[in-house]
Amino acid sequence: MVLLSRNPRYLISIWRLVRVLALSTLALALGGCDQPPSLIKLSGPAQGTTWHVTFWNTGSEDAEVIREAIVAELARVDALMSNYRSDSVIERFNRAAASEVLEVGPKIVNLIEKAREVTKTSRGCYDLTIKPVFDLWGFSGQQVSVPSETELRNQLQIVGIDHVVARSGNTLAKSVPDLQVDLSSIAQGYTVKKMADVLESAGIEHYLVELGGELKTLGHKPSGEPWRVAIERPTPEERSIHKVITIRSDAPLSVMTSGTYRHYFDDQGQRYSHVLDARTGWPVSHSTVSVTVIDQDPTRADAWSTALLCLGAREGQVVADKHDIAALFIEEENKQLRETTTEAWHVIKEITVD
Repeated sequence: MVLLSRNPRYLISIWRLVRVLALSTLALALGGCDQPPSLIKLSGPAQGTTWHVTFWNTGSEDAEVIREAIVAELARVDALMSNYRSDSVIERFNRAAASEVLEVGPKIVNLIEKAREVTKTSRGCYDLTIKPVFDLWGFSGQQVSVPSETELRNQLQIVGIDHVVARSGNTLAKSVPDLQVDLSSIAQGYTVKKMADVLESAGIEHYLVELGGELKTLGHKPSGEPWRVAIERPTPEERSIHKVITIRSDAPLSVMTSGTYRHYFDDQGQRYSHVLDARTGWPVSHSTVSVTVIDQDPTRADAWSTALLCLGAREGQVVADKHDIAALFIEEENKQLRETTTEAWHVIKEITVD
């Protein structure tokens, strides 16, 4: 047996040592509490592109569970809206006969109605039923070529979102045969929303969700710094950053960009963009190469970025100002880029653009 000394000085020294160790342990614990949570980053393929999610929270979220939930949500959207799956709901509608009432579900009906309003407001330039003309030009993956005026006129006869009739909140029908719907110009924004919904359902209050360059943010970084997102320089020869948007609001905000500078072909010295004016069936010929729209709703922002790109800066700015849309137009003339913005863009106090 070992007996401790009864020397008072020895006992005092032991007590002091215990106090020092206890205080050191407490300091380490408090120091650990002061460390901001780490960012969690997830990514994967989807819709012919890639998705990325960055988030943090004070809870103990299982990153793998969240990844699985996001992948499952992406699969559900794909099964509803993909034009590259013959078994998708929208492709079954595209194959349906005229006047056949098909149950497509409320999600597709709601997107059609949102797109219908954008079509009306954009004076018919934007239209989800442009797919037959898009296919005629070969932009769906076939051999690209310039169609004849006769071919264009024939295909334009089956274009028009007014030919899509909502019979109820769940069903759609066509009023003309061979009409086809392509949801891609609005579905990506919808997908971003659904990915963000997965995070919010898990209690996550700080995130950045991105799909193919389209994104939504909520909250801020763990350090308190704002999220910062880049706008690509709209030139086909390079991939570089043109502008950086700093989002200083914790409220939800979506940034959607559409451009003409990636998908096009040249024929006899003329460049033809994949962005088609539904009123004429021809690719847009104006000098606007990129439009970025900021809005709380990613679905609305996605549709409007495409619609305003179709209209171009001159016509688009008039429409955007009339309907309070925050948009940045980038034009290219003589290899020089020029920017114009709408009134609503200037009103947004929560962002800075560098």
